[in-house]
Amino acid sequence: MKKLVIGNWKLNPATAIEAVRLAKATDVEGAVLCPPDIFLMQVGETIKKASLGAQDLFWKDAAAVTGEASAVQLKQIGVLYVIVGHSSRREELKETDELVNLKVKAALAAKLKVILCVGEDLDIHKQGEVKTRAFVLEQLKRDLDGVSGGENLIVAYEPVWSISTSNTNLVDTPEEASIMIRYIKDESSKMGFDKVPVLYGGSVDSKRAKDFLSRGIIDGVLVGKASLNAEKFKQIISLV
Repeated sequence: MKKLVIGNWKLNPATAIEAVRLAKATDVEGAVLCPPDIFLMQVGETIKKASLGAQDLFWKDAAAVTGEASAVQLKQIGVLYVIVGHSSRREELKETDELVNLKVKAALAAKLKVILCVGEDLDIHKQGEVKTRAFVLEQLKRDLDGVSGGENLIVAYEPVWSISTSNTNLVDTPEEASIMIRYIKDESSKMGFDKVPVLYGGSVDSKRAKDFLSRGIIDGVLVGKASLNAEKFKQIISLV
C-alpha cells in the first residue's frame, strides 16, 4: 500500500480565494486535502489529482441540528475521507469516545474512508509506557465498539504531548512512534481489524516526515501546519 499524506488545514485559510490557491498548489497525486467545510466545494472543484477530505461529520443523516454536515452530504460534494476524533476536537469541544464511535459508524456506513485519531496527552505520557498503551487501547476499544469491517478504516496516532512542543518542549521520535504504531496495529488486529493502516499524526515538517516515513511500520502522516505551505507539503508528498 502506498503511504498516505493527509493535509489537515484546520481553520485555515481565511478566504475562499486563498483556499483555491492552496488547493491548486498542492493538487498532487497521493495527497488528501482536508479544508474547512466552508471551502470543501471550492477545493473539490479545483483538485484533479489529490483526494478531498473533511475534518469532521455529524453522526445522523437527517436531524434538527444546527451547524453540522452529515456523511451523505459530504459524499455528495466529492468527499472521500473524513477525520474523526481529532485531538483538538476532543480537547476543545470535549468530544467523547462515545460520540466518536457514532461518527465512525456513520462514516463507514456511507463508505467514507475514516481517519480515526487516537493518542495520549502529556499527563498520560508522563505515567509511562504501560499507562500510555492502556489509554490508547481503551480509546480504540470505545471508538470502534460495535464496528465491523475495517476496509475503510485508517488510524492516526497523535502523541498530543508532542504536538504542542511550544508548551512541553518535548518531541516524539520515530523510534517511539514506531513502537506505539506497532502496538496499535497488533491490538487492532486482535479486535478483528486486520491490516489497518496507521499514520503518524504528530508535528512534522519535511525533514521529520522523512524520518517517520522511512519506517516501514508507519503508513503515512497526518500533517497540520506544514500542509498550509505548498512547497513544504509537496516535499512531504515526494517522500512517498
